[in-house]
Amino acid sequence: MCILIADDDPVVREVVRRYLERDGLTVVETGDGPATMAALAGADLPDGAVELAVLDVMMPAPDGIDICRAVRSGPRPQMPIILLTALGDEDDRVLGLEAGADDYVTKPFSPRELALRVASVLRRATQTHDTTRITLRDGSIEVRPAFQLVLVDDLPVELTPREFDLLVFLLRHPQQVFSREELLSQVWGWDFGDLSTVTVHIKRLRAKLGDRHRIETVWGRGYAWGRDGNGACHA
Repeated sequence: MCILIADDDPVVREVVRRYLERDGLTVVETGDGPATMAALAGADLPDGAVELAVLDVMMPAPDGIDICRAVRSGPRPQMPIILLTALGDEDDRVLGLEAGADDYVTKPFSPRELALRVASVLRRATQTHDTTRITLRDGSIEVRPAFQLVLVDDLPVELTPREFDLLVFLLRHPQQVFSREELLSQVWGWDFGDLSTVTVHIKRLRAKLGDRHRIETVWGRGYAWGRDGNGACHA
């Protein structure tokens, strides 16, 4: 499996590459925006297409956020992306999540932590469940987990892996209220983390589903799917 590490600091790339290779992953390194875009397009890659990209937000233009946006609007919008952001730059983290990033890691970071985040995102992007062949429906929204497919009014909607996981989780637990901490644990598999990650993903999911979504904000408690009506049904 091929992982792209895009950072203008060669020391960062080298350390991360060693950790990921210990996990049996193939790593491609780039140091600026144009080289990263070429790698994501599949230019001269030894082992096929990139399966996950780790992008530095402050990389020479186009930066990590611009590249993330380009991927989400390109031919492989579901490819997992992790952003590397400077410690304390909350605006960069929120911008990155709004651009479609699945996860982020703040600098300075533990290379082992990043490797674990990579493994977590890959696992959630490729994992199957006993119930993956069950279709979830709620009104004009239809989700087919076995095919990672979401239809709204019979038209496909492109979601990132984390957005898809979040939608499936909410549909499988209709009318139940979950705090951001609970969603972070249940959907992301994190015991701790930035709660704005959940907030931004909820915002993006609402925007993509349009007026067909039934995600409610329960003030002081969290979020719920369809508390004002019937919940999702399984078929």
